[in-house]
Amino acid sequence: MRFVTRRYTPYLAAVLAGVAYALFFRLLFNAGPFQQSGGLLMLAFLVGVPVGLGALTVHFTPPTESNFRRYWLAPWLTVGLFLAVAFLAHLEGAICLIIILPLFLIMASVGAYLYQLFERDDDQPRNAAVVTALAVLPLLAAVAETRVAAPDSQRRVENVVDITAPPAVVWQHIIRVPPIRATDLGRSFVDRIGFPRPVEATLTHEGVGGVRHATFERGVEFIETVDEWQPQRRLSFSIKPNTATIPPTTFDEHVTVGGRFFDVLRGTYELQPLPGGRTRLLLYSQQRLSTRLNPYAGLWTDYVMSEIQRRILHVVKRRCETATVAAR
Repeated sequence: MRFVTRRYTPYLAAVLAGVAYALFFRLLFNAGPFQQSGGLLMLAFLVGVPVGLGALTVHFTPPTESNFRRYWLAPWLTVGLFLAVAFLAHLEGAICLIIILPLFLIMASVGAYLYQLFERDDDQPRNAAVVTALAVLPLLAAVAETRVAAPDSQRRVENVVDITAPPAVVWQHIIRVPPIRATDLGRSFVDRIGFPRPVEATLTHEGVGGVRHATFERGVEFIETVDEWQPQRRLSFSIKPNTATIPPTTFDEHVTVGGRFFDVLRGTYELQPLPGGRTRLLLYSQQRLSTRLNPYAGLWTDYVMSEIQRRILHVVKRRCETATVAAR
């Protein structure tokens, strides 16, 4: 046991040094001027911190370790332990941690590679200077980043399904959506990472000006005001989150719908008649992203929105086809 402890103590110390480094910057970026400029969604944190973490972990990992353990395994273990500590300490929710995990793993590997590129086995002062430069990079980058506003990105996500039912039947199943059971939706990864499932959609009255209340699990509700009403052809509406009904614990700050980083703006259904009494139903939505890493964040928001829309269309398709068969 002593041999095991002695053998892995330097390795463990390297990992813990990386975790302490990441936790320090997590607290720093979540307060003061950095928090006002984007906080944990700043490039300096999302890119710079894992780069510094990777370099720091490699620097303190004994050079006698294999290249795989030193340059790959150690940085990845550090990332995993940091995110686990952040979750257990309630610093971040599961949704945010899962979203940043791939990015942190990649950038930690980049940091390890950069350190490997400049280190010299016989020049410890040089190695210390290299790791110091990479470790303070997030702080220097953050100071510059606070001077630049985060860009807005408008995104559109579209899903389509062909339904064996005429447009008249499909129309009745989209203007209002009766309660949906979890079993109706089927399984999805978005459920596992904590996004609420859709429950139902009501409508105050038909026509332009009607208000749909789209309800999701855990008190999430969206107010959808109809501004385009073309029976059996097109239904379009603006979307506003009902902040009065959404508990503060439902979403992390960084993924809150209607927050400063993300919002869903519009939704539209389009019905296209097909031969044989069938209908092609399109559902698309428009979102706003306001982060400094919109291309990466957009991959996740597009996926989540597509999954939500795909499952809603699946429910509508099954209900329409069941109603059509029953009417024969």
